[in-house]
Amino acid sequence: MLPHLIEMQPGITGRGIESNLSRSNTLKGTVEMKRAVIFIVIILVLALTSLAGAQSSSQKATSQPAKLETATFAGGCFWCMQPPFDKTKGVVSTVVGYTGGPQKNPTYEQVSAGQTGHAEAVLVSFDPAQVSYEQLVEIFWRNIDPTQANGQFADIGKQYRTAIFYHSEAQKQFAIASKEKLAKSGKFMKPIVTEIVAAAPFFPAEEYHQKYYLKKPDHYKSYAISSGRVPFLRSMWGDDGKQ
Repeated sequence: MLPHLIEMQPGITGRGIESNLSRSNTLKGTVEMKRAVIFIVIILVLALTSLAGAQSSSQKATSQPAKLETATFAGGCFWCMQPPFDKTKGVVSTVVGYTGGPQKNPTYEQVSAGQTGHAEAVLVSFDPAQVSYEQLVEIFWRNIDPTQANGQFADIGKQYRTAIFYHSEAQKQFAIASKEKLAKSGKFMKPIVTEIVAAAPFFPAEEYHQKYYLKKPDHYKSYAISSGRVPFLRSMWGDDGKQ
């Protein structure tokens, strides 16, 4: 009996068929591997894009400038009113100058001579997320004599009057309430005479007056004591009355 004959296409041997099958399997495996790699790359790209977007949003959120507010106080000699606010966290900047009078661009000589209607004052820019207006008003009270009319300590004249210049209705209402509270506290035997008035145009003082306590520290300390301010504040507030 003759052995079974395997029918083959011309030119193709059994080994050729096995070889073709092997190549087919290899090709199929390569395609699947490429698809897997592409899928992984897509996942990584999406993940990196999402992470970059989150970081960008975070950076935008953190880089947004704080919304600053303004407060203005007159407390006699402005040399002495700048340090307590400069030392307060949340205060971004302070500028000493003149406000409350009709004259534009007054000079120190004009204001100190009582010719302008202005008061020496300090303009405070602050971040309400770090320090409240209420806290600033409390600092103000603790650095003046609110019972002294027409001056502060050794400095006499309307240009050295005490005043809170409010920049909004909310500031006005709080300043009034704070003044009434201080008057009822019994801390002072005399009436509280500090003015509460709407903010007016503010004119920065000459540069040599800005941060005077840093430019001329010895003279500043001598003046703050000899004028009577430091002794008074310490007698009223203890260590909290330090300049």
